[in-house]
Amino acid sequence: MEQRAYEVLIIGGGISGATLLYDLALHSDVESVCLIEKYDHLDPLNSNAHSNSQTLHCGDIETNYNREKADHVRHGADMMLQFVDHGSGDPSLKRNYGKMLLGVGEEEVASVQKRFASISDLYPSLIEVDADAIADIEPNVAIVDGKQRAEPIFGLYNPEGYAIDYGRVTENCVAQAQGVEDKTIDICLSTEAKKITRTDDGFEVSVNNGDTIHCKFLVVSAGTYSLHLAQTMGKGKHFSVLPISGSFYFAPEVLNGKVYTVQNPKLPFAAVHGDPDMTKAGVTRFGPTALMLPVLERFNSKTALGFMESFHFSTGTAKTLFHLMKDKDIREFIYKNIGYEIPVHGKKSFLKEVLKIVPSMKLDDLDFADHTTGVRPQLIDEKNAELLMGAAKFSDGDGVIFNMTPSPGATSAFANAAEDLVTVTKYLGRTIHQESYKDVFQVNAT
Repeated sequence: MEQRAYEVLIIGGGISGATLLYDLALHSDVESVCLIEKYDHLDPLNSNAHSNSQTLHCGDIETNYNREKADHVRHGADMMLQFVDHGSGDPSLKRNYGKMLLGVGEEEVASVQKRFASISDLYPSLIEVDADAIADIEPNVAIVDGKQRAEPIFGLYNPEGYAIDYGRVTENCVAQAQGVEDKTIDICLSTEAKKITRTDDGFEVSVNNGDTIHCKFLVVSAGTYSLHLAQTMGKGKHFSVLPISGSFYFAPEVLNGKVYTVQNPKLPFAAVHGDPDMTKAGVTRFGPTALMLPVLERFNSKTALGFMESFHFSTGTAKTLFHLMKDKDIREFIYKNIGYEIPVHGKKSFLKEVLKIVPSMKLDDLDFADHTTGVRPQLIDEKNAELLMGAAKFSDGDGVIFNMTPSPGATSAFANAAEDLVTVTKYLGRTIHQESYKDVFQVNAT
């Protein structure tokens, strides 16, 4: 059995763990960091381009974000762009896809116009577009058989919209970290954390091959698994995990950029949208669906045990699920998304959602995007009987951080990493290299 020691150990080889690794290696005087990942490659799950929407969410077209939330998330989005432009050395990690918020029908048109009035000052490049302008930008959205579609439509359009390959960002961060000289930066793949034990001077993590890794500071960024690991250490005991899986459908290339629909304010999940797929030329991807599943990884039934360990059949959980199901809109949304997974029926049902974006779409144009899916861990607060939809992090200043899920997704990875960078360096008595950090991100790490 081998024992190794580091200043910082990161559990999880997705974008959350990789961005912190990058920051510690390139922008601090921390001398030794190890990142472990249970699979034999990086970004195996939600950070992979096949498992997320590939969208850089900055709050302009996401109608479930109020002004305050939109203002907050746009800073995290800007950090991701700054990294790609000034830190990655690889501009192909992003693609410029204009993005549009589409309102269909008089009620949604009024809603979109109201949103523009409330947030337009935050986004100088955001413009209002009527049916004629939409036809110029996205002809398949506005035109059917050579004529304007029957329903009134109106949109907000931002030509400065981007798609990001978050999986490749993950790999880029790790590669750069490993290239730093005079530091120990180790990446251990096929290495799964089995047990975490607090010691007098940090933590010991037992891994699957029998080795033990010691660290002074521990960061767990293991997605759906983070809550279980936190609870083995007595943290987050009053939370349960609720895994939400999203699937997609492929269609021929019918959109030039991203087109989002208006969010139902009662629904805690993103509305269906369509956009080009970064990894498949000539394809438009529609989705995601939203399905609650009793597994921590889609298409991996073995992870049902992990779900059972992190989901508690308590009064608080029951109340939360009851409150969700008693709302007619949410109840119908859940049933509808279950239906999307049923062969034949699912595609017919999902076509109705796609027709809102591309009214000329045909059933034969849609194909289920097999294994193009991820699982987002939402948390149930059993104490308050509510579903938490924002970022989830446990950090009590005692040398360990548990990152459950960033919000909004991978977009905020560098913003989340900045918080952890400050926490880690302060705890260890180390220093952040603010000058090099600012050269990349144009802001100080705070």
